[in-house]
Amino acid sequence: MRFTARRVAVTGAAALLALSPLAGTASAEPAAPSDQGAALPAELVDALARDLQLSPDQYLERSDLAQRLAQFASDARAQYPEVFAGSWLDEQGNAVVAVAPGDDHDAAARAATDAGYTVTEAAQSERALTDKASELDTWLAEQPAAIADAVRGVTVDIRGNGLVLRTDDVAGFELPDFLDGARVVFAPAPAPLQPSNLEGVSDVLAPDALLGGDAFGAKGGGTGLRCSLGFNGTDASGRPINLTAGHCDPNLPAAGTGDSSEAFALSPNGTGPRLGTFAKSNLDGHDYAIIRADDASRHRFENNGVRVPGAAPLAITGTAQPVVGAPVCKSGTTSGFNCGIVQTVGQTVEVGNRVLTDGFSTNLCALQGDSGGPIVTGTRALGISSASNVGQYPLCQIADIVGFVLGQGPELFATPVETILGDNPGVNVRTN
Repeated sequence: MRFTARRVAVTGAAALLALSPLAGTASAEPAAPSDQGAALPAELVDALARDLQLSPDQYLERSDLAQRLAQFASDARAQYPEVFAGSWLDEQGNAVVAVAPGDDHDAAARAATDAGYTVTEAAQSERALTDKASELDTWLAEQPAAIADAVRGVTVDIRGNGLVLRTDDVAGFELPDFLDGARVVFAPAPAPLQPSNLEGVSDVLAPDALLGGDAFGAKGGGTGLRCSLGFNGTDASGRPINLTAGHCDPNLPAAGTGDSSEAFALSPNGTGPRLGTFAKSNLDGHDYAIIRADDASRHRFENNGVRVPGAAPLAITGTAQPVVGAPVCKSGTTSGFNCGIVQTVGQTVEVGNRVLTDGFSTNLCALQGDSGGPIVTGTRALGISSASNVGQYPLCQIADIVGFVLGQGPELFATPVETILGDNPGVNVRTN
């Protein structure tokens, strides 16, 4: 497949962004959590401490800061397009805004400072880097397939203020002169995050509710799959739905027709009652599906919870934009809660025989069966799990060991929830 770089990712030099524990004295007593922090489910709190060394309140504060920074960045791109050079959260959770030389440099820097953000100097604006990526797209289109197909993705590295090319073969890879200074990194294309075979679950879920992260079965076209539910919501008519991954639909072309795939609850003996049907499924570009609840099961989707299956829920309060360096956590029926950070945004990457566009990547572990599960930042809905570079392993602990040996950590690619909502006017994520 020939890769095109028309939509370019923004990264924060992920290898440098591993969050460090906050400094403190050995004798200091931990502060009592706020009401909102104390409301986080225990399994999520454990994952935050294990994976990010963050307290519940630190997690919530950094997540909120990232969303304020996202709004500032949107405004800055419009007001200072020639000098705005990107924004991110650094290792300590501080908001950073990069500014390039130009007539509006001082005004942009002053606006960032007035907003309480740290300003850093950059040689090139975000727009200049994006223009270079477009030049690369044109150049690749003129190259032999052996060269063009070797590029698996192009990333704007906002922290490094340059371009990064993902390839599965760095040997002898030569760049054109206009890309002088760009980095070429070994990063094979991630594999689709495969659903599991349709098998039962060890415990029967309560009949009163289904939440994000719970397992479900999908049957269609003579195939059965097991995935994770994403975020509950409503369609334009107010009917309960669930947002999950398009690749969880075993008969994707039939979505929304009389032959659409069916979604089922799972029991220890296999499939349980039917829950609904796949009203819409999309795979290439944006990976998502909309499951419309049957009348008999609609009450089970009328909640705003995300959880480890069978545990207490995290209440979703809204939606969010992915921000480089922001803390994120995912839930899935196989690996439960894992936490990490956003590594890239606006990501275009080759996944199997398709291309995922407008996505974001994280350093989260996701395994087979986690497909379609929810990714959150703070208490906001952020994305749907789509593709992983460690999905073939049975446990995240094994993936961590293999990654340590190979020098490559886990990477999970996702479709942003706000992108899905933008593709489907009238669809909303439940917040109550």
